[in-house]
Amino acid sequence: MDFTFTEEQQAAAEAARGVFAGVAPDGVPSPALTRGAVADDFDRALWAKLAAADLLSLLLDEEFGGAGLDAVGLCLVLRESAKVLARVPLLENSAAAAAVQGYGSPELRSALLARAGRGETVLTVAANGRTGHDPAELAVTARQDGTDATGTGDGDWVLDGVQTAVSWAYNADFVVVPARTGDDRSVLAVVPREHKGVVLAEQISTTGERLGELRLESARITAPNVITADGAWEWLRALLTTGTCALALGLGERVLGMTSDYAGKREQFGHPIASFQAVAVQAADRYIDLRAMEVTLWQAAWRIASGAPGALPASGDVAVAKIWASEGVRRTVQTAQHLHGGFGADVDYPLHRYHAWAKHLELSLGPAAAHEEALGDLLAAHHLG
Repeated sequence: MDFTFTEEQQAAAEAARGVFAGVAPDGVPSPALTRGAVADDFDRALWAKLAAADLLSLLLDEEFGGAGLDAVGLCLVLRESAKVLARVPLLENSAAAAAVQGYGSPELRSALLARAGRGETVLTVAANGRTGHDPAELAVTARQDGTDATGTGDGDWVLDGVQTAVSWAYNADFVVVPARTGDDRSVLAVVPREHKGVVLAEQISTTGERLGELRLESARITAPNVITADGAWEWLRALLTTGTCALALGLGERVLGMTSDYAGKREQFGHPIASFQAVAVQAADRYIDLRAMEVTLWQAAWRIASGAPGALPASGDVAVAKIWASEGVRRTVQTAQHLHGGFGADVDYPLHRYHAWAKHLELSLGPAAAHEEALGDLLAAHHLG
């Protein structure tokens, strides 16, 4: 395999660096010091700039105004966004739109994709299940009116259940909700935020961002707005997880850079602390973590983008990437806090914001232990097969 980035992928990353160049997390209050969310909405001005730079339509085909790039291109842009803690639903909107494009009905693609690529319609995904630890597709049941004995039909779908910690739930126009049918199939329902039977309750994340508990009470969704294709949710979940790894990598790289700058200037006993062996060794260990996070990220993104066959399904590569992302980003911010000393706890200094985001990314879509268990199950099944 060749992990050399194409000219189009490099151009997307360069455009992202230009858009994010003026964004800084400084000045945002500590989540611990606020009574509610740090903000009621995402950064709409930044969202408009991303749309103007065609960075919201990376995964869409030309017919929908997109660039036709793949998961690798998206991850390059997400990596840059995390370096400045960009408060935009870039991952959720892009991944949801890509799932609609790949698996949705012609009516749904026509209604949503071009507008999502221009930033006019915002999509998010309910991916955390009822508690944040159980499979998201099991948290909501879906049945179709007029079903026959086999559970199939062509009427409206009726959804019941609860999805917790839905990112940007109060700001998105549509939430893509995985659900389980009576015959044990997974479907994806594109649910309008303001819709009969849809109830939101505010939740605050570790980062201080506003999340929503999404409660569906016999919410009726028309058949064209429900994706029933096999593998749609599994593909979307893999892309979301890999995108989370890209965010963790970008955040970790920025934090290690901050730590390097600080250690080079902070003097103790008449010398910069960067010259002390104990400091250098810790920084070197975190550099190794980041490089491992990077190579496993590109392996997972490449498998999703190419659909390349292998001894194990792409979910194995995604699990490995998330294990490294979760553990690596946690170790990186902990080392940064340690080497920064008191500055690491100063809410006027941005490191505390990176630490909060790192903890959120570590646990999002499953911590390392959950993916280690999933990887073990894959290996056992492959061995037995």
